[in-house]
Amino acid sequence: MSSDEFEAAVRDALDSIPDKLARAMDNVAVFIDDDYVPGPGEDPDTVLLGLYEGVPLTERDSWWDAGSLPDRITIFREPILEICDSRDDVIHEVAVTVVHEIAHHFGISDDRLHELGWG
Repeated sequence: MSSDEFEAAVRDALDSIPDKLARAMDNVAVFIDDDYVPGPGEDPDTVLLGLYEGVPLTERDSWWDAGSLPDRITIFREPILEICDSRDDVIHEVAVTVVHEIAHHFGISDDRLHELGWG
């Protein structure tokens, strides 16, 4: 799958988010990167399909808006392509990953996402 096709799959996954939820998202930017690069002190073999960086809506207080940078959701192309066998698999995995990372923006933990089948 080309980079453009992958970007389209991410865009389609974002477009599939129900309007009410999409409108509730606040100050979030979505990016696509080739791969996750573990930081200092992290296991160098760490593989991530997506990453949410920010302050979940459930943890924000009245001072949060004052100069806060947007939360970031990054979807990693290469690991998704590596675990998928077909174009349909990629589209499905992108959708699951996008939902998973958006759920973190709403304060939903990895444990709860796994319970719900979005792990």
